[in-house]
Amino acid sequence: MFPMLTGFISYGQQTIRAARYIGQSFIITLSHTNRLPITIHYPYEKAITSERFRGRIHFEFDKCIACEVCVRVCPIDLPLVDWRFEKDIKRKQLLNYSIDFGVCIFCGNCVEYCPKNCLSMTEEYELSTYDRHELN
Repeated sequence: MFPMLTGFISYGQQTIRAARYIGQSFIITLSHTNRLPITIHYPYEKAITSERFRGRIHFEFDKCIACEVCVRVCPIDLPLVDWRFEKDIKRKQLLNYSIDFGVCIFCGNCVEYCPKNCLSMTEEYELSTYDRHELN
């Protein structure tokens, strides 16, 4: 008789504990129903980027002095800088500058270390294309 009584007591305690857990989870569920949705209708509404967002890199050709600091600080040696030395002005002249955004990890080192500030991070995040050569 005694073991049967302890069995009923433990069963009752487990039932009360389970009901408490269900009640707590129900309260949490009800608290989430009053929140506003955080999703947006993407093609029609654009997400607001944060102040420190790192998007596509913008390059200003006229400011660049072809120092290749961006290539040295890039962890994957990504920027390709083509230049030639002009003997009459005794300076490098930039011929071509390219970054392949299909490979870029958007770390921002090139922007941070550029001495002439010819590189900057934009808020553009729509980089998808059908041809990967368009990312260069």
